[in-house]
Amino acid sequence: MYPLKFKPILKTIVWGGEKIAPYKEIETDQKHIGESWELSGVHGNESVVAEGPLAGRSIADLVKQYKGELIGSHVYENTGDEFPLLIKFIDALTDLSIQVHPNDELAAKRHNSKGKTEMWYVVDAEPGAHLLAGLTKHITPEEYAAKVADGTITDVLARHEVHPGDVFFLPAGRIHAICGGCFIAEIQQTSDITYRIYDYGRLGLDGKPREVHTELAKDAIDYKVYDNYRTEYTPVQNEEVEVVSCQYFTTSIYDLTLPYAKDLSELDSFLVVMCLSGRGTLEVDGEEITVHQGETVLVPASADDICFVPEEGMKLLTSHL
Repeated sequence: MYPLKFKPILKTIVWGGEKIAPYKEIETDQKHIGESWELSGVHGNESVVAEGPLAGRSIADLVKQYKGELIGSHVYENTGDEFPLLIKFIDALTDLSIQVHPNDELAAKRHNSKGKTEMWYVVDAEPGAHLLAGLTKHITPEEYAAKVADGTITDVLARHEVHPGDVFFLPAGRIHAICGGCFIAEIQQTSDITYRIYDYGRLGLDGKPREVHTELAKDAIDYKVYDNYRTEYTPVQNEEVEVVSCQYFTTSIYDLTLPYAKDLSELDSFLVVMCLSGRGTLEVDGEEITVHQGETVLVPASADDICFVPEEGMKLLTSHL
């Protein structure tokens, strides 16, 4: 198999901005693009290969046909025919709703779905931009519901000013919201189950109030207060810097001015490569594929080695299981 690029699935959303298309170097008349689903196995939103002999085939078809050769033997044993990660770019012109995601157990019970653990990498941020993640004080489920009802839920949420390069790990159960002025790369479990807790009384694109899930969220929330909700790491140039490792994905950052070679022979997993800035070449088992800012490449599990070759400078985010 060869490294695969997919057609982005662009989502028009009420809070979406106008940064995604120019960032990805694509032309479109679509407005208010809040999300670009770069790689998705979500039913009804499966990514389609953009080029090469497999062009036009969906990721779902490819996983069914190639199984461990594409996603890794141990990955296929655990996740089956569904591609296990959902990869996005998110452009928030205004604040997103405050939300939470159920864990695997609750999502399976209620929705016959996986839960959603995710992470954010801040690609860009307007001056003063911030995120909400986690609680600042312990509250009970009943206090939570009362604060949603009277509009004071934000009073107990941790507010984090953000800058490019910031990382947040968001296990299922953590209340969170991306706020206006944030441009985010998101890696998450393949799940589209979101409980919208609070939406500031906003109307959707159809002019109607957007649905909220106050009661469903009550049992999904992790009410524990943690010391730090940021993922701390030390940036290092021309080296792999692992920032998140959990049962659902392991993610690393590469800030490259020089070529960087990586042995994949023992990984037994696909590798997702998101190009956050710059451009260059991925050399996979001797085959070259160009990549530029805003593009995402799926390297099959059958690959033995990869070399990231920046043209001048290139920043990458990689994820595998």
